[in-house]
Amino acid sequence: MSTQVVRPAGAGHETLYVLLLCLVILTVAGSVVAWRHESQEVTSVAAHQLDARRDLSAAEQGIYADLRVTLDEIRLLREEASALPQPAQLATEGFAPFASDASSVSRGSHVWQLLGEQAYLGISPNPEVAGSFLMRISTEPDIWLNRNRDVKAPADFSDAALNQSGWQQVIAQFDAGVTRQHRH
Repeated sequence: MSTQVVRPAGAGHETLYVLLLCLVILTVAGSVVAWRHESQEVTSVAAHQLDARRDLSAAEQGIYADLRVTLDEIRLLREEASALPQPAQLATEGFAPFASDASSVSRGSHVWQLLGEQAYLGISPNPEVAGSFLMRISTEPDIWLNRNRDVKAPADFSDAALNQSGWQQVIAQFDAGVTRQHRH
């Protein structure tokens, strides 16, 4: 009978191959990440504007979002009645932020009024919680914010007059920080 000597497999070589494979995977992954990296450019807003995402408090963001959603209902009610609905009607139908509920109290207890057929004004008795809001109703409705304590209903709804009275336009920007949708 002859004896054959079988040497054990070298663990050193296997470890080296596994480490080299890991290094190749990390290098490929790193290059893919670097290649697909998106720049983090933040678009700036004008001095008379506020970014809805970055510059508003949580309470103000909630009111802003409610106004944007309720705007569609206001348009439908306007078509039916040929006039803008009163804030009391919107409150009765439960439309935020006009409705008086726990949410409206926690967001500053705004008192809403309709200014002609041009705008809705929500004056806040607690500007430290949330400022006062003005939603102009026109072909392109927009929303303005005033964080001053003694806010009065504006007589002139032009951008320049609102700026002079301490109002700032709230704008919604959609950049890479907001959404990660890629256009291919």
